Amino acid sequence: MYMVIILPLLILICQVRELKYLVPFSMLANIFLVISFAITLYYMFNGSFTMEGKNLMAPISRIPLFLSTVVFAMEGIGLVMPVENNMKKPHHFLGCPGVLNTAMATVVVLYGVIGFFGYLKYGEATEGSITYNLPVDEILAQVVKALVALAIFFSYTIQFFVAYDITWRNISPKLPNRYYNIFQITFRSLIVCGTVGIAAAVPNLEAIIGLVGAICFSMLGFFIPAAIDIAVNWGNDLGCGKWKLWKNCIIMIFSLVTLVSGSWQSLMEIF
Repeated sequence: MYMVIILPLLILICQVRELKYLVPFSMLANIFLVISFAITLYYMFNGSFTMEGKNLMAPISRIPLFLSTVVFAMEGIGLVMPVENNMKKPHHFLGCPGVLNTAMATVVVLYGVIGFFGYLKYGEATEGSITYNLPVDEILAQVVKALVALAIFFSYTIQFFVAYDITWRNISPKLPNRYYNIFQITFRSLIVCGTVGIAAAVPNLEAIIGLVGAICFSMLGFFIPAAIDIAVNWGNDLGCGKWKLWKNCIIMIFSLVTLVSGSWQSLMEIF
């Protein structure tokens, strides 16, 4: 029901066509997430922690799902090139500290803190989203869920931009100029409807996160960059003892292992 309500709003906000105009939405989403992060920590530290009844390590059968979920945390990897290309000073994107390293370090810390203390607090009852563990009858907890929902809503546009841009570039040359704008609006709306439909059809959030991470981000975040690096440096500079080649081969093997094992485990969780 709620997804149907927000669908028109998502369609409307996804009609923004320039990446620079999406930055305020992304900034607003980050502010909402920081606030919800702080409130969630308040609930976690409200009381004592105990290791009683908690496993120090998950069963081996759950490790593939863990790996694919961790890979899913790199969901922003598809925005690397578009963001760098649209920056006023692209050379600030990489390097040390650089925009990319600063952003990823922050994300790692946030995920680590929430994951570690969340498990210490709730143990095996920890849900796929920690917000599900917050009290349902307290206003502050409801504020967290509302802020996270708003953050997802406003950050959806910047994630949508890359998938749409890649697809539209292949379709647009074949369309008549007379109806170009109508086709563009329709195509954007169809993509939004498709993603909302998938979200409504799969209620098991934890499993779908693992599946998307295993299939999409293991390839986009690991395999393809490593393969491109090999192709670019092949015959030129593979480093001492061809260490770049071996490094990329290890990354590609890890990607394939995550793809196969993570997909299998996630599908078992869903069905």
